Amino acid sequence: MSVTTLLRSFHGCKTALLTTYRSDGVRCVNTPISIVVDGSRVLFRTWEDSGKAKRLRQCPEADLRPSTFRGEPLGKPTRGHVRLLESEESRHAARLLGRRHPVLQRWAVPISHRLMRHQTLHYEFVPYDGGEVESLEGWPD
Repeated sequence: MSVTTLLRSFHGCKTALLTTYRSDGVRCVNTPISIVVDGSRVLFRTWEDSGKAKRLRQCPEADLRPSTFRGEPLGKPTRGHVRLLESEESRHAARLLGRRHPVLQRWAVPISHRLMRHQTLHYEFVPYDGGEVESLEGWPD
């Protein structure tokens, strides 16, 4: 399946369930995140000391699936690679997230990160070509 086909389910979705893997590669952690689709990638943010940022530093492979705001899955997971964005790409991601989620991502999250003195990190998720997930058990197939 092509990348565009895999991302089609995320276009109408504001929240997705990000599945990151611990260092042992077997145990996974699901986290709902606010997303925005930008071409052939999905953008999201977190702070530098969060659990998902630590897990992504160890293993940049992750699964993403559409979900409700509370993290209840709505579709099939897609496997892909997550990359930390730098400088201009990071600012571009912040602008897009702010447009898609005006109250939460333009005001609430940046203010809370500043108050708690967290550095905000922006990431891109790029699905693998044919990255539909067959099994959610253990390390990525």
